Amino acid sequence: MTFEELELDDALCQAVAEMGFETPTSIQQLVVPHAMDGRDILASAPTGTGKTAAYLLPACQFLLDFPRRQPGATRILILAPTRELAIQVYEQAVAITKHTELVCGVITGGINYGTDKETLSKNLDILVATPGRLFEHIEKETADCRDIECLILDEADRMLDMGFSNIVNQIASEARWRKQNMLFSATLEGAGVKYFSKEILQNPEIIEASPSRKEKNKIHQWYHLADDLAHKQALLVHILKEQVTTAVVFVKTRERLQMLKDFLASQGLQVCWLQGEMPQDKRNAALARFKSGEVPILLATDVAARGIDVPNVS
Repeated sequence: MTFEELELDDALCQAVAEMGFETPTSIQQLVVPHAMDGRDILASAPTGTGKTAAYLLPACQFLLDFPRRQPGATRILILAPTRELAIQVYEQAVAITKHTELVCGVITGGINYGTDKETLSKNLDILVATPGRLFEHIEKETADCRDIECLILDEADRMLDMGFSNIVNQIASEARWRKQNMLFSATLEGAGVKYFSKEILQNPEIIEASPSRKEKNKIHQWYHLADDLAHKQALLVHILKEQVTTAVVFVKTRERLQMLKDFLASQGLQVCWLQGEMPQDKRNAALARFKSGEVPILLATDVAARGIDVPNVS
């Protein structure tokens, strides 16, 4: 199947080709036709399956098929749980809409409110936002959700884990005249996601996608058994020095991250890190250093790093 066979506008097909997408992934083939028919979507899609384009493409096609008649507020709202994920989604939205006149914007925590004001003052077609920051603007009446026609929740399970359930429901209430909803989650299991979907979605098309065999074959998994902390640290240092060129090391808590950062530095390993409640400029700088190859090791707490897309991690 090709993107043209999904009945997407030539401008969108040209953009995805320039982004390096040759054919639609399984999640894109499953989601795009139903979404373009106006159905609500409840989809399970792991990272790396192309889920961002799976919801952006039909959303953009809708905007092209039904252009606004006059300037107005946001028509497509995408909520993402973390700043990094929101920025990544925004960047992909900009790339997909490159050959159109659609306008995209992003607002997240950790960014100056003046920047938000400038973003929200535009006639946005697509807004990507973290729930907390958007709700602050709703309470201050500096953001208007009444013109939203499609609400998309990315990483819904992580939003629940981070305690955003009530805020997301309130945002959905503000966008009560919307015509379509799409909810994407790493898993559809658990009472939380099921309750969330019942509150937000209307008779959704349920879709579950797994990584293709080609993608799975790229990933080798193994685990090591350690006798104690000293043994575990020695194993980690050996792996980082001898077996990988770039690595992401996940830790459970900020305290553990600080301890590991100091230990690896004492072993002559250069690292950068991401953790909760870290200023946005420092988070951006850490990611930029890692993505550019300046620093080969990224330490991260699980919540802080959720959804980050970094190519060529060995």
